[in-house]
Amino acid sequence: MAYNFLSFFVIIVFLTVVFLHVTRKNSMVIALYAIQSAAITLILFGSFFETHAVSLAMIALLTFAVKVVFAPLFFTRLIKKHRLTFSASTYLNVPLSLLAVALLAALAHSRIFAPLVAIMPDHAPMITLAIAVMLIAFLLIINRKGILSQMVGILSLENGIVAFSVLSGLEQSPALQAGIMFNLVIWVTIASIFASMIYRHFGSFETTVMKHLKEE
Repeated sequence: MAYNFLSFFVIIVFLTVVFLHVTRKNSMVIALYAIQSAAITLILFGSFFETHAVSLAMIALLTFAVKVVFAPLFFTRLIKKHRLTFSASTYLNVPLSLLAVALLAALAHSRIFAPLVAIMPDHAPMITLAIAVMLIAFLLIINRKGILSQMVGILSLENGIVAFSVLSGLEQSPALQAGIMFNLVIWVTIASIFASMIYRHFGSFETTVMKHLKEE
């Protein structure tokens, strides 16, 4: 039962990062990230029910507060402030993006990552999906032209790392996890302020409008 519980939410994390490559609306990008983060929160709770470690429950609650509530609200406010409807385009079109996603998913199942999957053989399929999430999230960062989508890609990469660490049984101290959450809050805040400054100066969140920048 616990295995099926974890598998279901790992699949959700994987599907959300795939759909992030397809959607064009900023509001949908934020919604998908919130769903992904909620799934990560439930994975942490699932691990808590298996280990009964109180620290995991505390980290799960902190993850929910930062990733499911704070970050999406901050990004939503950014969208409304600048009246953004659609996200930036991608360097690859949708078919090529999905082909790249499929290739990265296949790479995650290859022998290259076999030593990592072997860390916890009982969770091998889920660990493979977590590795695929990290690879696909990295593709999102470099394939999207919009700053907002790139920010979500970075946060999705972090979610993939969290899923991998939990499924692999890699223990981290509560103080370290709390520090990571605090850093995420600071990062989201600073990144959003920086993005607003870029929009005020260039009138766009697309990185392509900044390719002709030069030092004066």
